Parts: sequence; C-alpha cells; structure tokens
Amino acid sequence: MKYVALVYYQESIINAMTDQEWHDLNQECVAGVERLTEQGNYVAGQPLQPTGTATTVQVRDDEVLISDGPFAETKEQLAGFYLLEARDLNEALHLASRIPPARFGSIEVRPVRELPLKD
Repeated sequence: MKYVALVYYQESIINAMTDQEWHDLNQECVAGVERLTEQGNYVAGQPLQPTGTATTVQVRDDEVLISDGPFAETKEQLAGFYLLEARDLNEALHLASRIPPARFGSIEVRPVRELPLKD
C-alpha cells in the first residue's frame, strides 16, 4: 500500500543553520532515500522550495483567484514529501520516523487514496 509522508518544519530553524549543517542534513536525506530505495519502500519524493515561492490558486463561482504564498499560515511549513510503499500503517510510520527532518518538525503520514479507473 502507498503512503505519503509530508515533511513539515519551521523554515526559521532551517534558515538559522550554517551552510555545513544544511549540507549535512541534505546528505542525510539523500542517504535515507538510498536506503529506502534499496529496501523497496521508496516510490518518489521531492523537497519543495521555501514558502516564499508559493502561489495559491482557488476557483470560486468560476472565478480564478490567485494569491502569493501558501494557503494556510501555520507554525510549520510543508517542505517536501516522500511517497512510500509499506505493508501497513505501522511500517509506514516506522519508515517516516527515520526521515531526518523529523528531528526539526513533523512528518504527516497518510494513506494514498486510489481513484477508480474511468469506465
């Protein structure tokens, strides 16, 4: 079964890191992806650019509304995602606990909902 692991952290914590700390964290993430891939648990994933680069699109009454920034103002910001293959939620949670940015923020794990094929 597929699970998405959404990586959240406070951008201010990341921005306060030295270049070496940021580099080391990224190398940990790369190593983690390699490990997940070797184990057959990694499907896909990508880090995201900071929230300052976000644009939100909404459609209300056939009108397209565009605003700068993320939709929700929160303490932690969405930083990236992993798409994982796991036997069950317990395995997905175990895998998510090993994602390095969990030390600075949180990892939200949710099962993927498969859409029915078009008739």
